[in-house]
Amino acid sequence: MNEIDLAMERAARARRLIVDMAASQVGCHLGGSLSVVDILVAAYAVAARLPGTEVVLSKGHAAAALYAVLHETGRIPEDPAPRYGQAGSPYTGHPGPRVPGVRFPTGSLGHGLPYAAGWALSRQVLGQPGGAIAVLGDGELQEGLVWETLQVISAKQIRDLTIVVDLNGGQNDGYLRDISPMPGLPDRMAAFGLEVIEADGHDLEKLMAVLAPGDRGRVVLAATVKGKGVPIVEGKASAHYARISPARARQWKAAIR
Repeated sequence: MNEIDLAMERAARARRLIVDMAASQVGCHLGGSLSVVDILVAAYAVAARLPGTEVVLSKGHAAAALYAVLHETGRIPEDPAPRYGQAGSPYTGHPGPRVPGVRFPTGSLGHGLPYAAGWALSRQVLGQPGGAIAVLGDGELQEGLVWETLQVISAKQIRDLTIVVDLNGGQNDGYLRDISPMPGLPDRMAAFGLEVIEADGHDLEKLMAVLAPGDRGRVVLAATVKGKGVPIVEGKASAHYARISPARARQWKAAIR
């Protein structure tokens, strides 16, 4: 099996695990977890080839996706779904360092990007290999800390940093276009001196080609579908958070390819 086929298989299995977590007693942030899966699968594939490179899920509410991908890539040996959201379990609604493969706690939106930028800058200052891949949500861009960090990235000329924005068009209270649209986003990012790449956020081959940090800070604007993989919820802002029955979970998992 080649690398792309393996990544596609991992993404499909990860989506089924996310649905299992939505069928837990607490449910999960379903829509944004399903949309970001391919980005995370690609990011960890790239990071595995680059020692010292950290993947930071800044949109920490998509923790279900992170746990699923960490499991499918072998970083978490156990299936996280049965313990998801349970008292004493490390698999909480937002990820923290108790989870193997998670260096920074995220959940308060906007905080993951500064972690990633600081990590990349530290490698740069120390002359050590590695960098960071930060995964943000489009609704998260409404946080002022994101733009403050972009200013620092520009001022310090931080390289070996890739920022990926999961452009699924939805957030907690509805559609981004109805709440706080972001016209001219590519130009706004480019104004910080960053290389800007627009990509299909579900094209694993393309993602794996553009996510590797390099000599210049980069932003990948990844167009995705909220709820990707489960036809009945695809593109629906109402799928932001869901708690479903085990019977419905079986139906949804059967539809994932």
